[in-house]
Amino acid sequence: MDLGIKGRKAIVCASTQGLGRACAIFATLEGCIVGLYVNGHDAERAARVAAENA
Repeated sequence: MDLGIKGRKAIVCASTQGLGRACAIFATLEGCIVGLYVNGHDAERAARVAAENA
């Protein structure tokens, strides 16, 4: 699906799982430049998610 957002900037304030993470991945796949802020209860998991989406 082409939403016409390729090349646009997106800021996603996401947790380490669920909807926020899915939004960040989707925006990246659609060609957005994503600024990702990860938070969560597990510091190791947050670091892993941030690294996966860097």
